[in-house]
Amino acid sequence: MTKRPDPQSLFERLREPAERYRSLQEALADPTVLAAPGRAATLLRELGELRAKAETWERWQALAGRRASAEALLADRDAALAGLAREELAAVDEQVQAMVEEVKRQLADDDPNRGRPVMLEIRAGTGGDEAGLFAGDLARMYSRFAEAHDCTVEILDSSPGEQGGYKEIVLAVAGPGAWDLLRYESGGHRVQRVPATESQGRIHTSAATVAVMPEAEEVEVELRDADLRIDTYRSSGPGGQNVNKTSSAIRITHLPTGTVVQCQDEASQHKNKSKALRMLRTRLKEQRDRARKEAEDSTRRAQIGSGDRSERIRTYNFPQNRVTDHRIKSSYSLESVVLGHLEDVVEDLRRHDLEQKLAALAEGTP
Repeated sequence: MTKRPDPQSLFERLREPAERYRSLQEALADPTVLAAPGRAATLLRELGELRAKAETWERWQALAGRRASAEALLADRDAALAGLAREELAAVDEQVQAMVEEVKRQLADDDPNRGRPVMLEIRAGTGGDEAGLFAGDLARMYSRFAEAHDCTVEILDSSPGEQGGYKEIVLAVAGPGAWDLLRYESGGHRVQRVPATESQGRIHTSAATVAVMPEAEEVEVELRDADLRIDTYRSSGPGGQNVNKTSSAIRITHLPTGTVVQCQDEASQHKNKSKALRMLRTRLKEQRDRARKEAEDSTRRAQIGSGDRSERIRTYNFPQNRVTDHRIKSSYSLESVVLGHLEDVVEDLRRHDLEQKLAALAEGTP
């Protein structure tokens, strides 16, 4: 028989976020915190994310207080008072049951990255020049999709392929819905089509990997000068005459972790350094978050959108004009998807993910 958590255990999971909400309110009342715009903005966003849980916790606490008072009157010798107590208990239990589904949804659809901008890394995999062309197709697909939903797209770094496309490209996508739009895209993408250079008309299979990372804010990841090695060099890619004549490209190595980022898309060394630092903070945050996730239980790791590049998530089959997402075993029109119309795919993935999380809660999984 499926084990179902009792309401008490479900509501208790709101205690910690409610306490965090109160501590954030106290912190934001401190003038020194408000004087630091970056820090204040981060705390305000977190406060907004926790508000619904804190309010639900307060409602639960009030109901628990009413229940305790009613239970104390059940043994009263006055039959009328005892009857009123029983009526009160019934009313409280009815309200609690009405709140259970709301709490389950709050707990299941809980994402600390909601509302964040993201960095989207696309790398050509197996398939030679065709893989680079496919990486370029993905970059255009995601750019169209994001821009159609009022997000801005900025190239942070790119390494063009010899026949077009990219060996690697890093995009910054900003907007209130950036994370929710792209959170399920991390993983291996495969394309099956006849390359333009194929004289025999044979179908080739190529691959690219995608990583979607919530962009880190400066206050979240501290970068000490002593931990950084910064190298400059001449750009090897396109970008105008000045790019190749000056040492404007930047490579930054984070010595404690060995993480390396580089940027050469701008003619200005200062702009390249600024972009590289953004990428470094985001990658370090992603490493930290991944380590935390790996320490969590198997149910959490089983959720889709884990960010694992090694997982093949989707196949783009051009001869059959079909895109198949292997996680939910659903197919879509390739012509529509490659033009950036990913709405149906994202909605199906979101629904499937929520169903999995609700099922885990119903089984009593913490």
